[in-house]
Amino acid sequence: MIDSHDLGLLLASKIPVIVIESYEERLVLDMVSGLAHKKRLPCFVWTVTEGLTDSNLHQLEMQNGPVSDNVRDNQGFRDPNKILYDIKKSSRPGIHLLCDFHPYLENEPGRVRLIKDIALRYRYIRQTIIFVSHEFPVPPEFKHLTARLEIALPTRDQLVNMVKDESLQWARENSGTKIKTNPESFNYFVKNLQGLTFTEAKRLIRRAIDDGSITKSDVPDLNKTKFQLMNQEGVLAYEYDIPSFHDVGGLHNLKQWLEKRSVVFHSAVGLDIDHPKGILLIGVQGSGKSLAAKAVASQWGLPLLRLDFGTLYNKYFGETEKNLRESLKLAEAMAPCVLWMDEIEKGIGPDDSDQGVSKRLLASLLTWMAERTSSVFIVATANDIRKLPPELIRKGRVDEIFFIDLPDHETRQKIFSIHMKKRGIDPNSQNLRLLAENTEGFSGAEIEQSIVSALYSNEGNREGVTPARILLEIKNTVPLSELMDDEIQQLRSWAATRTVSAH
Repeated sequence: MIDSHDLGLLLASKIPVIVIESYEERLVLDMVSGLAHKKRLPCFVWTVTEGLTDSNLHQLEMQNGPVSDNVRDNQGFRDPNKILYDIKKSSRPGIHLLCDFHPYLENEPGRVRLIKDIALRYRYIRQTIIFVSHEFPVPPEFKHLTARLEIALPTRDQLVNMVKDESLQWARENSGTKIKTNPESFNYFVKNLQGLTFTEAKRLIRRAIDDGSITKSDVPDLNKTKFQLMNQEGVLAYEYDIPSFHDVGGLHNLKQWLEKRSVVFHSAVGLDIDHPKGILLIGVQGSGKSLAAKAVASQWGLPLLRLDFGTLYNKYFGETEKNLRESLKLAEAMAPCVLWMDEIEKGIGPDDSDQGVSKRLLASLLTWMAERTSSVFIVATANDIRKLPPELIRKGRVDEIFFIDLPDHETRQKIFSIHMKKRGIDPNSQNLRLLAENTEGFSGAEIEQSIVSALYSNEGNREGVTPARILLEIKNTVPLSELMDDEIQQLRSWAATRTVSAH
């Protein structure tokens, strides 16, 4: 096992303090105790609930002989201070695993010093302290004496074996009935298990096969649960309501571009062609950039993660950049997926008032975009191209920059039809051509709102909504293209020679 090998190297390197951040506590304890047994080293485990035990969870024999439960309770073997003093007083080499110890170091300089004392005398008494917790911020006093070990997630082969083992177990529990599946569904299911820990993967496998089959329909539920398990900080959002591209009017060039690259993106590594990286969508507000971003995930059958740069910001130094790194790490764990970076200019646009945070965010994002190898397809949307740094919009960062202009006559008819069907209005009962002629310069959002307003004016009576009623709402609307004519013309002028039309 790779983790056991790496831990063995750390022990051989004579590092006195090792930190293992993992939710797989049982796996870590088994790995450490197994390695200690091979090296013939005593191995002790401490938790605040069980006190101090040996690695096999038997009561520990201390220097003065066996310790009874009565002594253990009364003398404070669950007390963090006593455990550290006992380790310091002991002359026996060994490994001490301290589980969830991080709360007992906050504002406790005496305990921090005890750990440092134990670490500093390692050359004389080889006592290794291993902190095991989901999170462990190392105090600076003994940080230079500490190494971190990251527990690897299960490989694809391990996940395949886990699915097979759980399927056999399910068959034994159900009178020998075999799990129904096919190679394509099986491989697709395993691919979406990647990024989970051993325990999480096992739990979700059991949940998926509970109906006696493994199909592609199991994957959406798997991805939703997987995201909930992994998104502890809540910075990324999982988009559940994903429309089909059939529900998006226009964007023919974008749709064709995605169709040509779909097979390559979903293919196994090894094809002699670069995998698609992502796209940047710019355009007029309300033109459908967000809808297009969602529809990309729908067309490719992928989970959609939304990164709102406004949620990244934290008042503490370095936390904003950490939030971005954690979000990108989660996106990689959810791969294959679509990562929608909404209104990206608000997070990484030039800003001299944020003490360099936007510049550091940009640097982190560009580094990740250049180095990532996972199947994360970026869809970035922006309203104000002037705020985007040139480093981001040059060729190579993303595959293509698409400009989404206001819809033309044919597209406006399509948009009217889509939103009418969505609200139970028969498009055939409406004069779509007339409505489209009267909405020149309207965005998709403004067209939708004219239908919504007509329904409100008609007190929700769908059958009573007529073209005349909708036209009245249209005449009462001043579109954004009139309010911001100069800005839109500047945007169109910029996009004419620098982008590809999405329509």
